[in-house]
Amino acid sequence: MYLNVNGQPVDITLDNEKTVGDILASFEKEAAKNEATTTKIILDGKEIPPENFEEILNVPLKEDTKLDLSVISKLSITDSLVQTAQNISVINEELKDISIMLQSGKEGKSVMLIKALAEQIAEFCRLINLSRLFPSLYNKIIVDGKDLTSFFADFTPILKDFENALQENDTVTVGDLAEYEISPRLEQLYKSLKEFNN
Repeated sequence: MYLNVNGQPVDITLDNEKTVGDILASFEKEAAKNEATTTKIILDGKEIPPENFEEILNVPLKEDTKLDLSVISKLSITDSLVQTAQNISVINEELKDISIMLQSGKEGKSVMLIKALAEQIAEFCRLINLSRLFPSLYNKIIVDGKDLTSFFADFTPILKDFENALQENDTVTVGDLAEYEISPRLEQLYKSLKEFNN
C-alpha cells in the first residue's frame, strides 16, 4: 500500500494490519504521542467525510491501496494562532486611524486595511476551530477573562455593526467602533495569545 502524510510519502511496513482501520488506529496512536491528529482522509483518491470514517475501517488493504492523510499538531496550531494574532495586531495599529483615512479621502487604503483584517480574523477563527481538536489548548486560551467561544460571541455583533457602518459610509460610527470597540479587543486577543505562548 501507499501512505502519504501531508503530501509526503511515508515508508510503511505492514505487520498485522489487514484493513484501513488497522492502519488508521496505528497511525493515530503514533500521532497522539506527538500531540497530533488526523484532519482529513483520502482513500484511493476519494476524500472521506468525517461522518463516513466508520464505513472505511473494514476496507481490506491491497498492494495498490493509497491512503492520503492530512495531519495537524497542537504545536503547529499554537504557532499559527500566535502568528495570526500578531498579524492582526499589526493591522490594528493602522485601524485606529481609519476614520482619519476615510475623512481625508483615503478610501482605497481603508478598504485594503479592512479586507486584510477580515482575512486574518477568518484565518484565526479557522485555527480556533482546529484547536478544538486539542481541548488542552482550546480551554487554556482566555481572552479578557472569557473563553474563546464567549469572546467571539460578544465580538461578532460588533464586527457586524462595523460592516453595516462601512456600507452606509457612516465614518463617525466606523471610527468610534474601530477605536473604542474593535481595537481594544484585538489588542487583548494578541496579548492573551502572546502570554499563552510564553
